[in-house]
Amino acid sequence: MASSALALLLPRGVPALRAASASLPRRCALGILAAVEPLSPPAAASAGEGAPASSSGGPKATPPLKALHGTPWNLHPDYRRWKDAEEEILRDIEPIRMLTKHILHSDRYFDGERLSAKDEKEVIGKLLRYHPRSEDKIGCGLDYIMVDRHPQFKHSRCLFVVRTDGGWIDFSYQKCLRAYIRDKYPLHAERFIGEHLKRN
Repeated sequence: MASSALALLLPRGVPALRAASASLPRRCALGILAAVEPLSPPAAASAGEGAPASSSGGPKATPPLKALHGTPWNLHPDYRRWKDAEEEILRDIEPIRMLTKHILHSDRYFDGERLSAKDEKEVIGKLLRYHPRSEDKIGCGLDYIMVDRHPQFKHSRCLFVVRTDGGWIDFSYQKCLRAYIRDKYPLHAERFIGEHLKRN
């Protein structure tokens, strides 16, 4: 009986439902209106409705989280999954990121100085190998890694590949980290990079 009465109201009864729901508690009234009113495109998209299907079949990026049906965003299961992934990625990359910053921004090395064997091994194994153009950077062969001033931005220091033929070329440790994260953490990579590894 109640469902048939609701069906009679649906074609032209949403205003009537609004008026009737005004006397109900807020949570109940919102539930009634949500059942009969279509979501706006932005709301539908955030609820996962009307979103285009992924044609690549690959993993989907973690979307920004919003409150859902009264659940605070920081208690939402997707938010907890994101925070757990964020902590895992930070634990993974923080040692090499801190080492690289120390190499570049402390007095540990002078301009033009070669890295120690230990630091060089870390930089090659955890950064350079993941650079999107690592083969081009290494070219004819890698002799060693050094620290020096950037050829265009003289106030910035960066890492350089010194090749076996005596040539040298800079490489961005940030590009290496971004490529590593995209490879190892594809579901959360873009969000993490956007929040922690923004381009200057």
